[in-house]
Amino acid sequence: MELELRGKVVVVTGGSRGIGFACARGFLTEGARVAIVSRHQVNIDRALGALAGGIGVAADLSDAEAAGHMVDRVESALGPIDVLVNCAGAAKRTAPAELLPATWHAAMDAKYFSYIHAIDPVIKRMAARACGVIVNVIGNGGKIASALHIPGGSANAALMLATAGLARAYAASGVRVVAVNPGLTNTERVSEGMKVAARLQGITEAEALQGSLAAIPMGRMAEPEEIANAVVFLASARASYITGVSLSMDGAAAPTVL
Repeated sequence: MELELRGKVVVVTGGSRGIGFACARGFLTEGARVAIVSRHQVNIDRALGALAGGIGVAADLSDAEAAGHMVDRVESALGPIDVLVNCAGAAKRTAPAELLPATWHAAMDAKYFSYIHAIDPVIKRMAARACGVIVNVIGNGGKIASALHIPGGSANAALMLATAGLARAYAASGVRVVAVNPGLTNTERVSEGMKVAARLQGITEAEALQGSLAAIPMGRMAEPEEIANAVVFLASARASYITGVSLSMDGAAAPTVL
């Protein structure tokens, strides 16, 4: 299937590892011109070495001004952004008794505002050109409440609403906004959640992981490449009438009818 992504300018925030890295590699395979964004230059350098293509921009997207400069730098180097994939930032898992107001603020900065700060300048430029796609990689924690992920889940839920709202607001301007909500995925971030769960339950990390896998009907975590495949498709011309939706990818762990 020809996805018509060759030559498109794609920005992947959080593109130096995990799902973001898999997305960057997927777009490069389709012939897109890719820029990855990460907070640390060392992570960008390592990722670019493995990707064998694309450019990198170091930026802390929790800072709105830094996010704006990132967009300027990418467009100066590659041209107008056709696709923005938001995959940067994740809120730490925290036990309910350990939550503080600062924890909630940190979760919103890490996830919600890191996405919004990138979206705001990009979507307005896309609307001025009457074309563009934004794909937000969010997480099913915004739909299914977890006691260990309340601030992060709240940020995810807010992003799902922002996705739907922006899709409606910009549909007439030729801009699509969609989201993908992964469940448990085989990335470095899995270990963090397992450590918190294991500590609270008084079990080992291996036992915590085994319990999590047992709750997934497919019997395994998603691989980053599987999430990336959906992101690349949603960003393509083959998904031209898909907007305002959040696609769950959790192995049927929480089957719901929307």
